[in-house]
Amino acid sequence: MKDQGMETFYNAMIRREPQDLGNHTFQLTVDNQIQVDYIGSHLQEMTAYFRKHLNNYAFSIQLSVTDKPEEELKFLTGKDKFAALARKNPNLHTLKTMFNLDIEF
Repeated sequence: MKDQGMETFYNAMIRREPQDLGNHTFQLTVDNQIQVDYIGSHLQEMTAYFRKHLNNYAFSIQLSVTDKPEEELKFLTGKDKFAALARKNPNLHTLKTMFNLDIEF
């Protein structure tokens, strides 16, 4: 999806690990209803892709909105990771400035 120019879709998909609900059903939790609507419009195409490549036509995906928007998430970029660590230890900003460190990788 990222290669097809759908970075918003890609980022929403990788933000949290899908939950295995059993019986070949997976639940994908997203941040808000806008993401549910956006992903939902592509869900049928994505499910068909997984069914074909997994050779499992019982495979299905359910979408849900998180009830804990502030929970720990996967870090998408080095900046995200640095910001989270700097919240825990503000001295990281001092070290970054002192040594002229680049956090974008």
